[in-house]
Parts: sequence; C-alpha cells; structure tokens
Amino acid sequence: MICLCVFALLSLVASPVVYAQTDPLANLTLEQRVAQMFIVNLYGSQLTEAGRDFLTQLQPGGLVLLPENIITPTEVAKLTNVYQQTITDAGGLPLLIAVDQEGGTISHLHDGFTVFPVPALLTATGDTSLAERVGQAMAQEMLAVGVNMDLAPVADLETNPNNPIIKRRAFGNDPQMTSPILSAFIKGMQGGNVLATAKHFPGHGDSSTDSHTGLPVISLSRERLESVELAPFRASIAAGVSTVMVAHIWYPALEPQKDLPASMSHNIVTGLLREEMGYQGLVVTDALDMDAIDTVYSYPNAALTAIKAGVDLVIAAHVSLEAQADGIQAVIDAVKSGAIPEERINESVKRILAAKEKYGLLDWKPLDPTTVSSQLGLDAHAKLVDELFEKGVTVALDKNHVIPFQAGKKVGVIFPGTRPQIQQDCTGNGAVVQALAVHTSPSGDDIASAQRLAAQVDSVVVFTQNADADGHEQALVKALPPDKTIAVALASVYDWTTYPQVSGYVLTYSPLPQAVPAVCGVLFGKFPANGKLSIKMNGLP
Repeated sequence: MICLCVFALLSLVASPVVYAQTDPLANLTLEQRVAQMFIVNLYGSQLTEAGRDFLTQLQPGGLVLLPENIITPTEVAKLTNVYQQTITDAGGLPLLIAVDQEGGTISHLHDGFTVFPVPALLTATGDTSLAERVGQAMAQEMLAVGVNMDLAPVADLETNPNNPIIKRRAFGNDPQMTSPILSAFIKGMQGGNVLATAKHFPGHGDSSTDSHTGLPVISLSRERLESVELAPFRASIAAGVSTVMVAHIWYPALEPQKDLPASMSHNIVTGLLREEMGYQGLVVTDALDMDAIDTVYSYPNAALTAIKAGVDLVIAAHVSLEAQADGIQAVIDAVKSGAIPEERINESVKRILAAKEKYGLLDWKPLDPTTVSSQLGLDAHAKLVDELFEKGVTVALDKNHVIPFQAGKKVGVIFPGTRPQIQQDCTGNGAVVQALAVHTSPSGDDIASAQRLAAQVDSVVVFTQNADADGHEQALVKALPPDKTIAVALASVYDWTTYPQVSGYVLTYSPLPQAVPAVCGVLFGKFPANGKLSIKMNGLP
C-alpha cells in the first residue's frame, strides 16, 4: 500500500470547497487548481487504500475508467459512487469520470449495456435525428453508472485503409458526409448531460503508425489538412463539443519542431485550435503513457510540456500512483518557480469548473446501484440499433439490378455456419432460397459445394466476415460466377477490394446480430436500400 508520505509534498487543505459563482478560483489553493488538470487512473475494480489516499490528498479533476476497472454495471456504479464520495468527503470537487465508449470496436462498457454498432453505420444512414438519438441513448446508459464524460466520438477520417488504429472506429472518410452525423451525435450525447470528446485532433486517420507503439508522422500539406482532416473538428466545434482530444502525432506542416507531437505543440493547441479555430472548450491529451510519448518523456515532463502548450487536461492510463503524483507536483513546482505562469493554470481551471457546473457535476449525488440494471439495455435502445441497420445497410454495387430479388427467382445463400440466423432471416421472402453453410474459413469442399449451388440458381449471395484478412473467404467468392454473385460484407467494408469482380456488393458495416434481418430485408425487398457508402473506395460508385 502506498504510504500517505508519498503525497506529503502536496499540502492540500481538506476543507470543503465552496464553488463561488463570481470567482470560481477563490476557494481553491494552487495545489487544488493544478490537480484539477489531471485525469488519473486508479487500478482495480475496487478502491484500494492507496487509491483512497491518492484521491483524498491530491484531489484530481477527473478519473478514467479502463477495462480493468469494469466488472458489472452495478459494480461500476458502486465504484463511481465510492470515487465521488471519497473526494467530496475530503473537501474536493466532484470528478469528471471518463470512459472510451465509441460504439463498435472500442466500447469499454459492454456487458449489460446496449451494444451499438460502428460509427460508420450512423453515417451510412444519413439520418442526423437518428445519430442524435444514439448519442442520447449512450449518454443515458453511461450516466446510469456514474460516467459523465465520453472519450468519443472519433472525428478522424478513415482516409488510409491501412491505418492500424483508426480503422473501423471512424464515422467515414468523407468530411461532407461525416460532419453532420458527428455533430448530431455530439448534440445528442451532450443533450443527455455527458461531455463528448472529439478526437484525435488534428486528425489521426491518415497515419500508418499506431501512436500506442510509436510516434506517427503525417506529412500532409496545410491545404489538405484544412480541406479534409480539420473539417470534422470544425463541425464538432460548431456543434458545441465540450472537449477536444489532441493526438500524439507530429504534423510537419503545423509544427516545425521535429518529432514534437500535437499534444505538446503550442502552435497546434494554442495557435491552431484556440486562436485560429476559436475553440473555447476543454482540450485534453491522449493518454501520456502511450509509447509515442513515454519512450521520450517521463510522465511529469510530458504533463509539463502539454500544459505549457495550452492543454487543460492530461490523462494517465497505466501510470503508477507515484508517477501521477510526481506529475502533479512537477506542475505545482513549475508554477512556483515561474516556469509556468499561474494564469496559464487559472485559464484551464476556469474552463474545467465551468464544464463541471454546466453538466451538473458540482451538485453530485450518489447513485442507487440497485436500480442500475433497469436503466440499461432498454428496449427503446435496441430498437434504435434495429433502425440503424434498416436505414444504413448499403447496396454499394448492383451491376445487374437484381436487388431486391423478385418473387420466384432462385437464390443461393452461402453463409458462415457460425451464423445460422442468416438462413432463417433470408428465407420466406418470396424468392426460392437454397442455403449452404460453410466453415468460417472455407475449405476446398466448401468451395466445391458452393460452386454446385451457384450453378443451380439465378443469383448467389455469399456472406463474408473479414475477407480482406482471410484468403480462404476470398477464394470462395472468386470461385463463384461473378455475373451472378452478390457479396455481403458483415464486418470489414474492405472485403470488396479482394473480390472486385462480383456483380453486387452489400455492406452491413458491423457484424451484430441485428445486421442480419436488416440485410436480408434489403436483399428480398422488405426494406428499401437507402444506405449510402460512408467509406468511399475507388471503383465503387
């Protein structure tokens, strides 16, 4: 257990803080003000004595929940209650409690919560009202467990299909399509009283390196950045997004100092985001323990450099309590020595306190954990997911104009045997359907059976799950007669790039079970094919 003496350098006064409307900083010591700028992490699904000492004595401004903090929804609610009760009992201000809840591949709150699909499906619907309702629904379920800040949405554009970190997380790759949906999602989430975070400024989508493992360099021109990458962030700012997260990426066109990431660049944080783009909300770093940063900077030096650049909040994800305490102390010492002007701290703390007031955090009240389950996984939210698929399933290609299949037509349906729902939902729709289940990674026998089936039908529908990464799935599709083959991608939008000879291509964007009745409904005429391709590719209209 960490001894109280570890934090002895921080002489906080543990008397209750009274939030003064006329001067929000009047009752905060320098130490308390600096601590407001730190979003910390405490290891474990329960508050340890070391964690309790940390919250009591340091009184940070926020806390991020990671997968290791999360068990069941009820336990999360109990944990956030304990966090907030501990810090307020010590005289501190209630915490921002954040989580990565993007929808799709990055959703740290999952078991018991409504599972929402990847954001690209929202864009494919073209329905801003639906996107706003999704944001509201996600906010409702987060607040039910005491989470008041979402480290989402991703405002990056998926302009590089080989991007190792943004792929399947973005709303799309066309700023004109994504910006209205992104804005509506933000309005919905913040209308639901959860702070939204547009990330990763000024754009992570064109990187070829994961900033968790190294420092990406994006060498695009200023003109390109203005017209493409920055557009969704401008839209997010116009929508009133409460927080913008800056990336650990070097942009030579924006920052002349070699290898200086955006998160530590005064030119980008203050010059571009604040002064040129006029952003007045909170600016937060990506986690300072990612390898793009921690292989070069110690945690205290990283925090100092980011704050000098103009950020309001710094995040630690997997950093020891001692190192997090050292980071706070380093900033306090820098202010006392004159290395950081006290006004630089005050500017940020005013914004932090204003956000906490706006979202009702300063009047924190404990949750009743016994009611949590009744507020999650609601039928209304499940219907939202159904509606997303019904409106977003996209017929990207139909050379022979056969979709929807007409009554009486013979249609072969080839599907992974792990998804029997496909056979059930794609039959009984008027057409004469013959179904064939194959292995997830189809064998030679599977391919031979599929060829025999294809010879007996007018059209053949083949479902792929990740053909862009599975040569066996590619071989199956390529073995079928292209003029009568319709491929359905259940997950990766890029499956088509491995079998571009097919006559038809349909996308669900996300492999959730709700995708199946929707795509079968589109194929057989139950639903109109209204979805628009949200990640455009050369060769597709």
